[in-house]
Amino acid sequence: MRLGRIASPDGVAFVSIEGEGDARTAKEIAEHPFGTPTFTGRSWPLADVRLLAPILASKVIAIGKNYAAHVAEMGGEAPKDPVIFIKPNTSIVGPGASIVLPPSSNEVHYEGELAIVIGRPCKDVPASKAYDVVLGYTVANDVSARDHQKHDGQWTRAKGHDTFCPLGPWIETSLDPSDLEIKTEVDGVVKQQSRTSLLLHDIPKIIEWVSAVMTLLPGDVILTGTPEGVGPMTDGDSVSITVEGIGTLTNPVAAKK
Repeated sequence: MRLGRIASPDGVAFVSIEGEGDARTAKEIAEHPFGTPTFTGRSWPLADVRLLAPILASKVIAIGKNYAAHVAEMGGEAPKDPVIFIKPNTSIVGPGASIVLPPSSNEVHYEGELAIVIGRPCKDVPASKAYDVVLGYTVANDVSARDHQKHDGQWTRAKGHDTFCPLGPWIETSLDPSDLEIKTEVDGVVKQQSRTSLLLHDIPKIIEWVSAVMTLLPGDVILTGTPEGVGPMTDGDSVSITVEGIGTLTNPVAAKK
């Protein structure tokens, strides 16, 4: 199932997205998408509504340095254990929303990633049970102000600006995430291209590690890390991130006015 959130003339709703291409429709879900969704009976052509971020997380947990080639391009060493950090939920935006460049930064980078969406409350999840707590997967851009990162010596400000966590276009619930292509394009030029099979710490290990630290709630998002090829975005750019089996997340880039 593909789960999304839309803005329609009737308001904001969770939906199941059905069909392909121009024939896609958005079928309204009653209340929330967790468990077995029930439907209201209302639906719209997807072209007639606006896709929002597919989930509003209580928190976004991100994994740093999780592809060896990216670690190498950043001049570091591959970590023995997952490196985690938090992005505020106010950084989340949906497809088509602008990534706003803060005037205090001159070096804002894209980072294409596969994102995990948690489906139920959980704590201390063993790797062997990790997939039991997953609702599905979506596409993410872990936008990062590199100059802030270097200046501060930690990542909160660099990763936490409003609009610095685009998510979408929807959540795919039926997916094997172990070997998917990830591709990032800026104005149609491929900048990143890798596969999730190259993750240093795989999804079960990530969920085990994170849930040993903190309780995860339905809708929480875990970003799994970015491959090599990160680089700058500038005013007027369009950044598209595609994850095989899910779809493409596209966001324009704009200077703050």
